[in-house]
Amino acid sequence: MSPLLSPVKTALISVSDKTHLLAQARVLAKNGVRLISTGGTFRAIKDAGIAVTEVSAITGFPEMMDGRVKTLHPLIHGGLLAERDSDAHLKAMAEHDIPQIDLLIVNLYPFAQTLAAGGSYGECVENIDIGGPAMIRAAAKNHKHVAVCVEAGDVDAVLADMEKHNGQTSYVLRQKLAAKAYGRTAQYDAQISNWFAGQIGDDMPDFFAHGGQLKQTLRYGENPHQSAGFYADASQRLGVGTARQVQGKELSYNNINDTDAAFELLAEFGTEKPHVAIIKHANPCGVATGDSLLGAYQKALACDPVSAFGGIIALNQTLDHATAAAIIKTFTEVIIAPDADTDALNLLAKKKNIRVLLSGGLPDPTQSGFTLRGVAGGFLKQTRDNGCLSMDELKIVTTRQPSERELADMVFAWRVAKHVKSNAIVYVKNGATVGIGAGQMSRIDSARIAASKAKDAQKAAGWDAPQTEGCVCASDAFFPFADGLLQAAEAGAVAIIQPGGSIRDDEVIAAADKAGLAMAFTGMRHFRH
Repeated sequence: MSPLLSPVKTALISVSDKTHLLAQARVLAKNGVRLISTGGTFRAIKDAGIAVTEVSAITGFPEMMDGRVKTLHPLIHGGLLAERDSDAHLKAMAEHDIPQIDLLIVNLYPFAQTLAAGGSYGECVENIDIGGPAMIRAAAKNHKHVAVCVEAGDVDAVLADMEKHNGQTSYVLRQKLAAKAYGRTAQYDAQISNWFAGQIGDDMPDFFAHGGQLKQTLRYGENPHQSAGFYADASQRLGVGTARQVQGKELSYNNINDTDAAFELLAEFGTEKPHVAIIKHANPCGVATGDSLLGAYQKALACDPVSAFGGIIALNQTLDHATAAAIIKTFTEVIIAPDADTDALNLLAKKKNIRVLLSGGLPDPTQSGFTLRGVAGGFLKQTRDNGCLSMDELKIVTTRQPSERELADMVFAWRVAKHVKSNAIVYVKNGATVGIGAGQMSRIDSARIAASKAKDAQKAAGWDAPQTEGCVCASDAFFPFADGLLQAAEAGAVAIIQPGGSIRDDEVIAAADKAGLAMAFTGMRHFRH
């Protein structure tokens, strides 16, 4: 026997998800493997007529305390941790009748599923697994001799390895399974820790961990020389992470990032009226509402038709045939919507490279949560920017009061500006963006770029004047000087929405009054770096 191969003579099985249990248990038993099990897993195997030994028969202790105590015993952990090539360990096993356990199959109590289903505090606590993680860690530590499986697919890999190696597992596989096992317990503990922190209102606990499960290995990251993966977390937040891809090429790192940006922006507007957002490089290049999705799409596209080429299209209602027909006239990377009708899907199927995602709904823009960003030597954590604004919360600070149309456009522009990289300037007219300036070092430069984009759109459409004439302007942060505001007025803005809070607010308000502008303060900033 090769020192890198380890025979599988005894397996301990304890699983909450029993989908593949009996099929895999039969194969193990057929290969002469002794099965040990607990609780419901034991009963399921026994009822299927498969030979199995209950853990309590080995430990001499019954399961107790509603099943909380069953595998936490030296006879179990000794069997997992004993080194087969150590005389001292073998002697201890013989003296204390410790059975050698060569294979551990455990999937943990469904904590995340209980949480996602709206379980009570007590139900969530009761679904915190103790014995499972302890056994997994023990088996993984002793991977020199023991194989550990935390998913059904792991068991299939072990069975294939045993068939290849005459009932033995290879060290390469055991090592791979051990690495996965520690990742699984880390993810599990992170879910529990973050839930506990949320329960006590601690946004920044002394120790913080974040876990995820690989959803997709990506071809590369932002650039071809970077490796990347797409991980799902336990939040189950509706969006790109939970959407169903119904057609198209594999999503790339940039596709996923941009699609998330598009859908999170669209979520600000709900589903009552049709809204469409077009995103390029995580920034919107057109956002609009209309009487129909088609009308909203056409207005959004008109804002910046050049940048829309190769963009991401997000819709807040069921995609219909007419809108799909308009979208495919321009090269599009991804379409995401809550749903799509059959005619639309049949049409899009003719454009096989377009990735189509159906989410079943929109993210909740008010939902709490956090975001992470890596830095050298650590990472930054912050709560999600879930600040939302209604028309009633605006503070009008100028002599001129905005009209009802201007108020509606101001709130629309503010919601878009929240999702534009800082410094952000957004011009809106009649429920559609007409100029967007993003990611500039100077706010006045963003105002100029937004005006320039509006002029480009004018030329492309053959309009007599840019659509910024009579528009409103949103700024994601305050104007430190009046020059940015005056630049917006020069572009045609008649009303301004901004956070306020500058030491020069009085000067900016005076400049707005002099220019005959209406201006509202929100009292909330939306930097997005």
